[in-house]
Amino acid sequence: MSSIVVAGHICLDLTPELGASARLDPGRLIDVGALRMGLGGCVANTGLALADLGAEVSLHSTVGDDELGRIIADTIARRPGLHADLHIVPDHATSYSLVLEPAGHDRTFWHHTGANAVFTGSELDVGSARLLHLGYPPLLPALLTDGGAPLEAVLRRARSRGATTSLDLAVVDPASSVGAADWAGILKRAAAVTDVLTPSLDDLTSALGPALGIPAQPAAVAAGAYADLLIEWGAAVVAISAGADGLLLRTASAERLARGGAMLAPLASRWADVSLRVRPLPVERVVTTNGAGDASTAGLLFALSRGASPTLAAHLATASAAAIIAGGRPTPDVIVAMLPAARALFAPEPPAVPDSPSETKEFSPDAPGAAGDGRRVDEELLRFGSPPTHAHEHVQPGSAPTSPAEAEPAVPEGAAQRPE
Repeated sequence: MSSIVVAGHICLDLTPELGASARLDPGRLIDVGALRMGLGGCVANTGLALADLGAEVSLHSTVGDDELGRIIADTIARRPGLHADLHIVPDHATSYSLVLEPAGHDRTFWHHTGANAVFTGSELDVGSARLLHLGYPPLLPALLTDGGAPLEAVLRRARSRGATTSLDLAVVDPASSVGAADWAGILKRAAAVTDVLTPSLDDLTSALGPALGIPAQPAAVAAGAYADLLIEWGAAVVAISAGADGLLLRTASAERLARGGAMLAPLASRWADVSLRVRPLPVERVVTTNGAGDASTAGLLFALSRGASPTLAAHLATASAAAIIAGGRPTPDVIVAMLPAARALFAPEPPAVPDSPSETKEFSPDAPGAAGDGRRVDEELLRFGSPPTHAHEHVQPGSAPTSPAEAEPAVPEGAAQRPE
């Protein structure tokens, strides 16, 4: 069993290349480009990005006994770092999405839920895995029955085995069959047994905004309000992605983090009571936004698995998303080119996590096994910025940054940001 299990929604993404003339026009033949076919959904997107970064990952999903299901299984089997744990159901077709992404426009999905409709997680055994990441409950309707009892059960079973639990959401379509679900009740129940929550602001707004009567607010304000709510409901670490407004990372107390399972508990003193924001890394050209949010989650979880600081973890999340948006993959070489301070996270043996600043090693970006999670790495990331709001993260701003990654510091909540 891999140390990381990613479970939940999977599908096959079919993405035609669409030119400027592509449109729906009944009775007409519209010329389009080549078709890209690849794995999609949280399980594939997050799992592939984790494998790109260097993790060994087990993927658990439900697929049909059909050709699309066999393509998914074969694709996973051929990918280094991924291990398939697929539950096959004969009476449902495998899920797929038509991804329509005309040049210069945001994507649209035509989605068939298929076998995902009967995913309950009852076939999942995390074994000795240190982390279970579960994705897209809004697209897994069987998890939402009885007020979300099956969702809670999957997470609770993983915690009983000592694993850290992680949950990601998806946008809730109010016109869909799950649009009328009691999302406040479901997420309150799930958050109580979830250690890491990584939704987007759109996910939370669609699920909780109407239900709780939360009015539209600026992204930074809304993300902070939702993060506070999720921590109040019991989550230990909340990372909310807000597109061009960046990533908000907020954490609970050391006491709560100490109950965060095999991956999070050892970092409790280092990660407690943090609130910081990281702006997105710029890319020369936006190729796609498909899978960027899942890559961000993968970056955060990979950083956790390597004992990184909150600051470095947040920056690795944004760098992983940027790699996808630029049309690449979040491989170590790509990430280090954007974020030199992350180099040590890709060493064969991750550096030990210091319990206090006095135990932190000096950082040398070229030294093998450098303390990639240490205070000196955070200094590289925080130049031009104020330190995060945790005592163990305090550093003094240094000289001018020498790379684009260092020019985008983490900013504690309430601090003024540099002008763009």
